[in-house]
Amino acid sequence: MNQVRRWQRILILSLLLLSVLAPIVFVSNRLKSITSVDRGEFIEELSDITYKTDDLGLTAIEQDEEGLKEPKRILQDRDFNSLASSNSSDKSNDTVQSNEGDKTTFLSEVDGGNNHKPKEEQAVVSQQTTVSSDAKVKFSARDIQLNHKTEFRPPSRKSERNTRVQLERATDERVKERATDERVKEIRDKIIQAKAYLNLALPGNNSQIVKELRVRTKELERAVGDATKDKYLPKSSPNRLKAMEVALYKVSRAFHNCPAIATKLQAMTYKTEEQARAQKKQAAYLMQLAARTTPKGLHCLSMRLTTEYFTLDHEKRQLLQQSYNDPDLYHYVVFSDNVLACSVVVNSTISSSKEPQKIVFHVVTDSLNYPAISMWFLLNPGGRASIQILNIDEMNVLPLDHAELLMKQNSSDPRIISALNHARFYLPDIFPGLNKIVLFDHDVVVQRDLSRLWSLDTRGKVVGAVETCLEGELSYRSMDTFINFSDPWVAQKFDPKACTWAFGMNLFDLEEWRRQELTSVYLKYFDMGVNRHLWKAGGLPIGWLTFFGQTLPLEKRWNVGGLGHESGVRASDIEQAAVIHYDGIMKPWLDIGIDKYKRYWNIHVPYHHPYLQRCNIHD
Repeated sequence: MNQVRRWQRILILSLLLLSVLAPIVFVSNRLKSITSVDRGEFIEELSDITYKTDDLGLTAIEQDEEGLKEPKRILQDRDFNSLASSNSSDKSNDTVQSNEGDKTTFLSEVDGGNNHKPKEEQAVVSQQTTVSSDAKVKFSARDIQLNHKTEFRPPSRKSERNTRVQLERATDERVKERATDERVKEIRDKIIQAKAYLNLALPGNNSQIVKELRVRTKELERAVGDATKDKYLPKSSPNRLKAMEVALYKVSRAFHNCPAIATKLQAMTYKTEEQARAQKKQAAYLMQLAARTTPKGLHCLSMRLTTEYFTLDHEKRQLLQQSYNDPDLYHYVVFSDNVLACSVVVNSTISSSKEPQKIVFHVVTDSLNYPAISMWFLLNPGGRASIQILNIDEMNVLPLDHAELLMKQNSSDPRIISALNHARFYLPDIFPGLNKIVLFDHDVVVQRDLSRLWSLDTRGKVVGAVETCLEGELSYRSMDTFINFSDPWVAQKFDPKACTWAFGMNLFDLEEWRRQELTSVYLKYFDMGVNRHLWKAGGLPIGWLTFFGQTLPLEKRWNVGGLGHESGVRASDIEQAAVIHYDGIMKPWLDIGIDKYKRYWNIHVPYHHPYLQRCNIHD
């Protein structure tokens, strides 16, 4: 029994060995009968088939990404099958055949799907495939394809394919972004149209149509929701839109009273315009309210700094109160009740200066904000620059009734009637030992070194400023826009076509100011404006009148404004400016600030500071 099993195992192993060795022997004998040229052709055909297979896979990927495209010129499976069948039939009919004939047959099969080629190209191909029997010159299938300009590309690398797919996707996304809200607008238009029909009394018994229209309207309203872009719409929105179009078509067929529809649409248009005007007025009010309101983070910062300030001893509190009257230094002043705002002005000026050791910064504030601002600069000194904090309420430079006069101005904006806003007209009295000073508004950012300002010849003028009287410019302002030239005294005293200028960054010659006693002129004009309406409230119109004819024009790049409202300031002008001014209500520290302009301000805010992080003040 064991002997039988042994022979069975030997037989099975012999058969397995035969099944392995037989194909090898058969293929080796077959290859010996193939000439070197035929062997090269056989290898070329296999390589072409490999390229074709990979190209098919790549074509499938690209079609998934881009949709249907024109197929690449490659060797198709059906062409190869026809070639194989043709070769097998030729071999069965005639086993002895020349290599020239095989070449011609292969070319005809490859070019079988390209009969639409011009005759000139076909003639070139036929000429290339005609060979001399004496020379016995052979051409491979790849040579024929290259001569025929048929593009056989090797399979792309995976990284190259991924890169191409990503570029194609990015292109598709950019195309979609150009029409991001077309579908949303179309849906909203259909909803409005449906509501217009629902408000009309449809003739006859059309309750089913009305019911269907209401259902379609609710479906579309739920689909669109608060979406503002097409990418936020659900996938079912196209079907619901089609259903709405069908319902609207039915309603339009049932209702033929065009005059009634026109009247109803006019009423709806008037109502919508009224709502738009009310919304616009409310939006303007809310913008003004947001501009006047102190953000929660800034209020928190001020409270923390104030609490910390009163824990200091008396000596430390006096560190920032020492006087600096050296006329050879560069003196800058800013009037502010905002800790972060004046911090940005100081930091940007010092960081942009080539000689920070010569800078003296005077920060003037009121009693309410004096502790917080003092504590901030005690924690964040100006390096080699000197900083002085002054309290305007403790200085005897303002008239006793000045606060009452400010309250009489026709304005509900506390920023305009603030004492800090008008304290700039008392600069010679606040700094009696200085001859020149540069005044900053607290909503500016310094980007360049300003030392050249101190070498300017003021030529007997009091204030150096950038003019805003060029029509067509974004910063254009006219005198008659802010000043009442219908008043006889104003019309006789001033020219409505005189050139205006901007606050924000101004160079003042305090010595010439004192000589001309312009502070007395300001008080005179201010008293006249309180008694009768001569100009709009604020410091700019009365500044034009006080320094009328006393302005030295500066180059525009010294002070570029318009960053506090939608003015369309060019990025190139901002980058080249020495000082940028966020004039307007959209201040960079407010949520309503313009995002594209905020970054110039944010780079000077130390958001890593512990106090800012505790108060949740971030970029």
